[in-house]
Amino acid sequence: MNILDTIIAQKQKEVAERKAVTSLAQLEKQPFFARPTLSLCHFLSDETRTGIIAEFKRKSPSKGIINDKADVLAVTRAYATAASGLSVLTDTQFFGGATADLEAARVNQVPILRKDFMIDEYQVYEAKAMGADVILLIAACLTPEEVRNLAACAKGLGLEVLLEIHNEAELEHITGLVDMVGVNNRNLKTFEVDIRTSLQLIEQIPHTKPAVAESGISDVDTIVTLQQAGFKGFLIGENFMKQADPSIAFTDFVNQLKAKQHAH
Repeated sequence: MNILDTIIAQKQKEVAERKAVTSLAQLEKQPFFARPTLSLCHFLSDETRTGIIAEFKRKSPSKGIINDKADVLAVTRAYATAASGLSVLTDTQFFGGATADLEAARVNQVPILRKDFMIDEYQVYEAKAMGADVILLIAACLTPEEVRNLAACAKGLGLEVLLEIHNEAELEHITGLVDMVGVNNRNLKTFEVDIRTSLQLIEQIPHTKPAVAESGISDVDTIVTLQQAGFKGFLIGENFMKQADPSIAFTDFVNQLKAKQHAH
């Protein structure tokens, strides 16, 4: 089994356990469930923001611990000053995240993506209950039909959908119900990163769906290149989180990016 298969097997177990503890009716009663959601599509088109979807994550299967000292509130507050959106890992076993992280980040008035491995409609209800605005659907672990069903569920709850693809075959997972298409430059089976993946696939993504480049973005030149190719969003986590103070790393990066864009 590759790492993705391992994660999905664990997810199936977790979802079954959580369903046994908390019913959908209980999720629907949680305070955040009723809040009006924010649109990441709208924030990505806001020229005053950077297009960056800044991610809070403590560890990953490929890198181990990235940063287990950072405070989710302090970091996401810094991110929210210029980011178009936040991404918060809620997977515990593989990424060191938690529902509580996303709930804590909810004080920010920018869209939040629940970053997890979605395989069941129950998780879509959870996302809404914890205060998320957007869910991630990963084509590599879902059939096109599963993507349609989960996306329909999300739309019914007022959530937006970011579909993540990482090769040409997965383009067939794109449906009308998907709001944005992310291209993961990291091969989920080998965890190797190649930015050319994004540049090759953007040509085939419908122009009506904002394209988001994910993984392996560590310098502002890469963002400029991707922007020129047509990308609207840039998911960046590790680059900030691996620094002692992700807030400062983010602010420095944004200042460099603004200077670069100004020069063009």
